[in-house]
Amino acid sequence: MAVQSVDVFSPVSSGHPLDPLSPEEMRRTAEILRTDRSLGSQVRFVSVTLREPTKQEVRQHGDTGAACERAASVVLYDRGAQQTIETVVSLTEGAVTAWRVVDGVQPGVMLEEFFSTEEITRADPRWQEAMRRRGITDFSLAMIDPWAAGYDIEDPLGRRLIRPLTFVRSGPDDNGYARPVEGLVVLVDLDLMQVVDVRDHGVVPLPEKAGNYMPELMFDGDNRPAHTAVRSDLRPIDITQPEGPSFTVDGYAVSWQKWRLRVGYTPREGLVLHQIGYEDRGRVRPVVYRASLSEMYIPYADPAPTHRIKNVFDEGEYGIGLLLNPLQLGCDCLGEIHYFDAVANDQDGQPLTIPNAICMHEEDYGVGWKHTDFRTEKMEVRRSRRLVISCFATVGNYEYGFFWYLYTDGTIQFEVKLTGVISTGAIPVGEQPRFGTLVAPGLYGPHHQHFFNVRLDMQVDGDGNSVYEVDAAALPPGPDNPYGNAWIAQRKQLTRESEAQRLFDPFVARTWHIANPSSVNELGQPATYKLMPGDNVLPLQQEGSQAWTRAQFAYKHLWVTAYDPAEMFAAGDYPNQSQNAGGLPEFVKADRSLDDQDIVVWYSFGAHHVVRPEDWPVMPVSYAGFHLKPVGFFDGNPALDMPRSTPACHAGGAPVDGSAAGPVAE
Repeated sequence: MAVQSVDVFSPVSSGHPLDPLSPEEMRRTAEILRTDRSLGSQVRFVSVTLREPTKQEVRQHGDTGAACERAASVVLYDRGAQQTIETVVSLTEGAVTAWRVVDGVQPGVMLEEFFSTEEITRADPRWQEAMRRRGITDFSLAMIDPWAAGYDIEDPLGRRLIRPLTFVRSGPDDNGYARPVEGLVVLVDLDLMQVVDVRDHGVVPLPEKAGNYMPELMFDGDNRPAHTAVRSDLRPIDITQPEGPSFTVDGYAVSWQKWRLRVGYTPREGLVLHQIGYEDRGRVRPVVYRASLSEMYIPYADPAPTHRIKNVFDEGEYGIGLLLNPLQLGCDCLGEIHYFDAVANDQDGQPLTIPNAICMHEEDYGVGWKHTDFRTEKMEVRRSRRLVISCFATVGNYEYGFFWYLYTDGTIQFEVKLTGVISTGAIPVGEQPRFGTLVAPGLYGPHHQHFFNVRLDMQVDGDGNSVYEVDAAALPPGPDNPYGNAWIAQRKQLTRESEAQRLFDPFVARTWHIANPSSVNELGQPATYKLMPGDNVLPLQQEGSQAWTRAQFAYKHLWVTAYDPAEMFAAGDYPNQSQNAGGLPEFVKADRSLDDQDIVVWYSFGAHHVVRPEDWPVMPVSYAGFHLKPVGFFDGNPALDMPRSTPACHAGGAPVDGSAAGPVAE
């Protein structure tokens, strides 16, 4: 975790009510709480984030410049009283304006707990004895990953728990995941900061082969024979924009081409986009008011003791925003880059900064549209371009890249890039794993899945939106289909929350349309954006499993709810150690109307990972996500006004002027 203390006021502030908290504001929040409530050292700051003003307040600020109250939402944990506390601090008034004890919940794991778990585990005599049984006496080589505890029927009730797993390094930079300590499961009480249970389910020999990926360690004779040296035949690719980027940035406000939006951040969600709109004929038309990742859930399919416990909510149990990487020019991002720092909090409530946490740049995206008139041999072609706003989070062994793309044709795309190192298991040499794939002698990667839910507070040309499910439907033979070729796009409105819990169906090309019935184009069609699913799966965990009990959001691909600012997370506010399905299943019990309402669309999508040998020792990136595309939002192709590109080609060839498109006779 590359974070550093911030001692100065952040210069990046436009004074907008949706700007993230500055370091000064975060520091002031802690001061107010300590003074007002006389907080002792046992009270720890779990999260400090902006309390976002209401939509009406933000709208009034935009219309009249009226000031909004500046406030912080804070989650505290009183370790002595074992209480979770939600509080609101008004920075405008300099006072605590709300204080509520939330019973029966555990907030997410704090960074100080995460790092303390390793030392607590390493010092435990029972854990040490288990390591000696495996021939390990230098305990400094142990690498201990704190996994969220989930729940187990044998766990002590009412205690704040974490369940670390152990791996062994051969040196500081060695890939410890090459040598998992199979069968050793530890339970740590984070209030008492002590190990409360050690279960050793039997010794499995540590795999012998290294799994290093750093060049200075890869070629020491202990890696695969196919890898003998770093490639030497790659020539540089330079991304240049001699006149600078096409975007402008004012604080957190971004303008690019005809797109307008604001960049935001929270310690739990990480990257947030606010007020995404498109300028059309001189008017900025809203599309999405707020877009964010609302939850991640990763269940494993191996029933072995070391792996059945792997059922983690990476956002709700850890906080994706706390785990963002400082990005590096030329490595994570190419070209003309604008970076945004992220400001989080430590457990004393003091600001921490993650420099260059969010990257923004432009990318050429190939041909945007093209046509050749073969009669006149005249050709028109336009390049597509996209604005990329991204970040990367390291969650233990895995890396997740979160990428928002805005395109010149009005399309919005969200993509998750999955890479990093698989969470491994050990097996006796010569055996084959049933619930995973062998990646090295005695080493396997268990089957698992990754589920993501994105919360889209939609605002398609205004607050009043309706949702339709659209399927391709073949007509039965008869007068309407005399030749057997006819099919239609069949629309069904989802009018209530009880109806708007849907599954993707690729066999009928199912999409979901978010339409504004009060805004129509010149053809009389409602302004619409459609959600286009990408590859998707469902959880395979059955009723009675932790996934079924705790992650109900993943069992439906689409949920739609009436807007409620308190409903932010698909698995609820506190999934850590939860034993029930919070979040969306609770939200929709109200069965509110969705007809011409202020609505929120929640989309769940999954990545199904049957591990390959090619995923070891570090995984090539895989992708998952979705698109939002305009349907009748514009009167025609919004990228029609893209300028012609300058004709050019590679060195050594003749430039093409675009006037002759057909074959040339010789």
